[in-house]
Amino acid sequence: MTLVVEDLQTQFPTRAGLIRAVDGVSLQVGPGEILGLVGESGSGKSITGFSILGLIDPPGRIAGGRVLFQGRDLVGLPEEELRRLRGARIAMVFQDPMMTLNPVLRIDTQMIEAVLAHEDAGREAARARARDALARVGIPSPDERLLAYPHQFSGGMRQRVAIAIALLHKPQLIIADEPTTALDVTIQGQILFEMRKLARESGTALIWISHDLAVVSGLADRIAVMYAGRIVESGPARAVLAAPLHPYTRGLLDSLPRGAGRGQRLVAIPGMAPSLGRLPPGCAFAPRCSRATAACEAMPALAEAGADRAVRCIHPLGDAA
Repeated sequence: MTLVVEDLQTQFPTRAGLIRAVDGVSLQVGPGEILGLVGESGSGKSITGFSILGLIDPPGRIAGGRVLFQGRDLVGLPEEELRRLRGARIAMVFQDPMMTLNPVLRIDTQMIEAVLAHEDAGREAARARARDALARVGIPSPDERLLAYPHQFSGGMRQRVAIAIALLHKPQLIIADEPTTALDVTIQGQILFEMRKLARESGTALIWISHDLAVVSGLADRIAVMYAGRIVESGPARAVLAAPLHPYTRGLLDSLPRGAGRGQRLVAIPGMAPSLGRLPPGCAFAPRCSRATAACEAMPALAEAGADRAVRCIHPLGDAA
């Protein structure tokens, strides 16, 4: 496996109490595999990605668990060693490409410096690699575009540049944090196609973080659904989407627009996601769940459900309520 995360716990102390943003998350992704990590805003998806890369700023901290990248535990590694891994062997694509791009530097400067930061290569060789990376993500006239500044690109093109920078060193793992959320459907489809092609051709493991199951359904091999800092369901993408076991996963699928007629209400999950500082006892989804009973006041374990599937629910779908 390229990445194995075991019982990861990330916490943030606040005046209101301890925030368990990631609470016992375990997942894995192999070479060439795409894992979709999905859930509502605030479910802990992005913090999971940041935790894997060691990007949690104090007073936040990783309180427990292991992050095994090609067998090596990244938790507790010195910052200098983590810095050598980031960008070279593990890359991250952020939701906002301007978190990656410096607005006052040309694209060629930024990409060449990214190459030289990790390798002893000449500037011409670095430029050639940057040009090839831009072409790979579908940017036309890459030689000319290298001379442009970020503000001269559209939002979709900037995101392609950010992805190209992530590809410069042919990393073994890419974590993509909702990189297509702000893009139009056409550009989104093109980027999804390119990322899927990348994983298949280069053997790069990909974690795609998203709140949109419609996007993940056409991309991921496996899906892990997060709620309130915990994984509540996981399994092969087709199986999870065709027959979800957790009521929360069912709610996410039902809330997708499906061509409802004029004046018809869209389906929504009742209530709001709970504050991570004031979680209810037991199952955090119970206050919003139509299947909840008194038994849900006890914390359910993430239990195997056959065919490489797991669910954290006392009353999974398919059982008698």
